[in-house]
Amino acid sequence: MLEAAGFEVLLPESQACCGLTLISTGQLDAARARLTHTMEVLVPYAQKGVPIVGIEPSCTAVLRSDLKDLFPDDTRASLIAARTSTIAEVLVESDIDVPDLSGRTIVVQPHCHQHSVMGFAADRKILERTGATIRELAGCCGLAGNFGMEAGHYEVSVAVAENALLPGLRDAPENSIFLADGYSCRTQANDLAEVQGMTLSQLLTGGAASVEYSARAKRLPVARTEAGAPASMIGAPCEKCACT
Repeated sequence: MLEAAGFEVLLPESQACCGLTLISTGQLDAARARLTHTMEVLVPYAQKGVPIVGIEPSCTAVLRSDLKDLFPDDTRASLIAARTSTIAEVLVESDIDVPDLSGRTIVVQPHCHQHSVMGFAADRKILERTGATIRELAGCCGLAGNFGMEAGHYEVSVAVAENALLPGLRDAPENSIFLADGYSCRTQANDLAEVQGMTLSQLLTGGAASVEYSARAKRLPVARTEAGAPASMIGAPCEKCACT
């Protein structure tokens, strides 16, 4: 997608991990060690003014925000943060061809880190150029990285998904598209509703061309007992707080 827009794409010669899994589990010393190496890899590009493009929103948010918090006195952290962009922020001002999706609906789940750190304005501008009807969901998908994967969190994860994600997928038109750059968001939609999501880059390169593709939920999530066995379909009042 970037090359089609006229950019030369450079890949770092060694791994430049954002360390998010370490940050989200409170292993900040290990995260600093990981990010120290990452800064060594990325700072030569930042010093030359080369944009650092993040594909996964949570990784991008680390470089834009957490990195400065973890290294407040390191000028490399501020420089890398200033040079880091989402792919939408890089593409929005370029003359790119977008697919004509007139008559279709795009159900969009902005990633929580994207919402709080980078914003969704650039993505929205690009999506509007497709001619599709945009349904932008508000709120967290409920998976939240490793949170929804941990024992004892399933019911909470599904309850959060019921705020916006699952209703949005249940109400989606048959020929709609589910768009989510966040890996966790796509995983949640696939696990709970059997909906396969796509990223902005996939959408712009023709990923929605199949008429069989649909964002409409194919099933409902199943509640779990503490032992992990299916208990009942989500929708019945919760015994503790009467939520649905």
